[in-house]
Amino acid sequence: MRALLLIAAAVLSAAAQAARAGDSEPAWRASALALVPAGYVAGTAYRTEGSTGYLAVYPATSNDPKTRASAFAARQALVVTLTADATRATSAELQPRIEPDPDNDDNDFARLHAELAAKRATLPAGTEPCDLDAWSIDKDSSGLNVRAEPSVKARVLGTLPPPYRLRLGGAENTPEGGWLTEFRIIGFKDGWFLIEGARPPGKDYEDEKRYPRNAPRPYAGRGWVASNKVGANYANGATRMGGLFQAPFIDAKWMPAQRELGGALDTDGGPKRIFACSGLWGLVESHDGVRGWWRALCSNQVTNCS
Repeated sequence: MRALLLIAAAVLSAAAQAARAGDSEPAWRASALALVPAGYVAGTAYRTEGSTGYLAVYPATSNDPKTRASAFAARQALVVTLTADATRATSAELQPRIEPDPDNDDNDFARLHAELAAKRATLPAGTEPCDLDAWSIDKDSSGLNVRAEPSVKARVLGTLPPPYRLRLGGAENTPEGGWLTEFRIIGFKDGWFLIEGARPPGKDYEDEKRYPRNAPRPYAGRGWVASNKVGANYANGATRMGGLFQAPFIDAKWMPAQRELGGALDTDGGPKRIFACSGLWGLVESHDGVRGWWRALCSNQVTNCS
C-alpha cells in the first residue's frame, strides 16, 4: 500500500511540475530578496495576487544536521507588498503560512506526511518520524550494532551483517563488494536512525531455493543504528532532479549537485553521506560536497529507483 501511495503521489506531483516547468520567476522576486530577514533563505516565489507576492523562506540552518528542519514543522512565508504593476517589492513581512495552496504540487505528499505524523505517538519520545529504505555500510566483520536507545552506551539488541559475498559456483548475482543488509528507517533522533525489518543480505536478489541456510541473519526488530553507518540510493521523489533542497520542501532553495562519477544528480547512485531524515526526506551530502534534502531514498542494489 505504501508503494502504491508513493507512486500515485509521484505521478500527480510530476505532472504538476511538468505543467509548471516553463513558468518563469516573477519579476518582483529579485527585489524581494533584499527584504528577506537575517537567518532565512529565500526559496520559490510561489504566488502573486494583485499587489501582494508570497515568497517561501526557511531558516538558514535547515540543512545543518545539528539544527535540521522538519517536514512536519509549521512554515512561514515572506508576504511582499508590490508596486501597482507587480514588478517590484516595496516592503515585506514574515507571516505564518496558512495554506493549503491549491497550486502547490506538494499537497499529495503532504497527505503522506500527515499519516506519518499521526504515528509519532508510537515512536520513542523525541523521535522524528521517517519512512525511507536504506542499508548498512559498516564493513566491521562483527557487524553493525543495533541498540535499544540512540546512544553508544545503550544495550545491543543484535547486529546487522557486514557485506556478504555469496558464492554459488558462479550462479550467484553477488556484486563485487558483496550484498548489503537492507532495512526500513522509521525515525531519527540525535544522530541515530530508528530502523526495523532488516533482511538477510542478498536474499531478495538471489535464488531463494539456493540461498544458504547458514547465511548471516540480521536482527530484524526495531532498534537504533548510528547515522554514519547508513547508506542508500536516491529514489524518484517527484521533485526537481539535478540537485538538493535547502529545506525538506519543494519550494525551498534548490542547489545544484553532482553524482559520484559526475553529471547532475539523479536516481543513478546515492549520496556520500546521510545525516538525518524527516518524513519522506533525507538530509544528505552529495559527492561534490553539497548538503541538502532529497525526497525518497531506496535500497535496491540491482537497479536504480527511478
